[in-house]
Amino acid sequence: MRNKLFATATLVCSALAVATAVPTFSQAQPERHRVRVCRDVSSRGSRNTGTVVGAVTGGLLGNALAHGGGKTGGTLIGAGVGAVAGHQIAKHNATHRVCHWEYR
Repeated sequence: MRNKLFATATLVCSALAVATAVPTFSQAQPERHRVRVCRDVSSRGSRNTGTVVGAVTGGLLGNALAHGGGKTGGTLIGAGVGAVAGHQIAKHNATHRVCHWEYR
């Protein structure tokens, strides 16, 4: 009877030792979360186009609004201001947000 009790106790202790040594699925795999990742994407082509269109439009308006012999100066100033304005408008409109999901 004593050997049977000793064998049963040894078997139970061995089973407990093995059960605690083997990691469960939740311990083996870290918990992952779904995360939304976004970034801003801009296209350079539209910025260049906006700069050119703004310069041409500004030059035409500057020439039309200038008086007398100052038409060349009006054209140059209008082209410069129009180029800067066209570039800024195109830069603002050309940027868009691209998002996707990742598991981390």
